[in-house]
Amino acid sequence: MATLPRELLNRVQNVDIVVERRPSLTDRRLAGIGPGHTLLGLYHGIPLTERGEYYNLVLPDRISIYQEPIESICSDDDEVREQVRRTVLHELGHYFGIDDDRLDELGMG
Repeated sequence: MATLPRELLNRVQNVDIVVERRPSLTDRRLAGIGPGHTLLGLYHGIPLTERGEYYNLVLPDRISIYQEPIESICSDDDEVREQVRRTVLHELGHYFGIDDDRLDELGMG
């Protein structure tokens, strides 16, 4: 988190970032990830762009970072740190309402 741009983090409110060992079957379904594909993280919540005037008094959104899948594609601790950073940035993109296609265009896929 310390390496993320401060100006970005200052715009994020009411979001928990958690590390989980691996995604649940429900998480994989929510992400549209089938067998043989890897899920590194998942944003659980309502993107800022979809919140209406009655969006208040809600539990925090959550970004799940999945430890085992990330470790499986990285060869050392430095790669793990960089992949976690990239995954958090990707999921924060979803928080801000950016879809996967646009994240790919921005190099954050």
